[in-house]
Amino acid sequence: MGEWGSRVCSLFCFLVTLFVISSIIFFPQEPKFTITDASLTQFNLSATNFNSNNKLLIYKLSLNVTFRNPNNKAGFYFDRVRVIANYRKKRFALVTLNNTTPFYQGRKNTTVLHNVVLEGQQTMSFKEKDDEHYELETSSGVYSIDVKLALKLRVRYGKIKTKYFKPPTINCNNLKLSLSNHNDHRENGGLNFKPVKCKNIHIFTSGTTPVYP
Repeated sequence: MGEWGSRVCSLFCFLVTLFVISSIIFFPQEPKFTITDASLTQFNLSATNFNSNNKLLIYKLSLNVTFRNPNNKAGFYFDRVRVIANYRKKRFALVTLNNTTPFYQGRKNTTVLHNVVLEGQQTMSFKEKDDEHYELETSSGVYSIDVKLALKLRVRYGKIKTKYFKPPTINCNNLKLSLSNHNDHRENGGLNFKPVKCKNIHIFTSGTTPVYP
């Protein structure tokens, strides 16, 4: 192969090795998110006086959200966590978790954010089919609510810290929630709720690039 060929081969092997190491360091496994418990204690929809299509939704939704870091060598700094709640693909609540963020999640670690409360009222534009769907779910006693997570985070590998990542919102869709009071939920231990694994987790695998604050 000759000296020139050996040099080319060595350079190629070096670049491949460097790429593999860089991928391990700077592109860790995606963290995992799960809505492990939820309680819906208020979800009342009523007409407003301004427009027949506008409805006032009064709500109270409590969540336990579990963050899991599956990496052996990478940790995560969660600088901002926002929780969004949608009904019929319409946002009715958004809360920024100022009391729990920022926080650092170490390697192979599980962190549970307990009692994330979304409470208030929101005017929503509802069409006839939306009204019918709400009435149907009210009759059945079970509501389908979508939760989304909007994150701002950094990655730590040893002493190396990345810039901020702002990935696409993470979907925790189709939570099946029955309307109950807090005491009922506590006594039942939340057993009526089935945990929902969140999807669309593309922090490092979608080409998202770190950004400045």
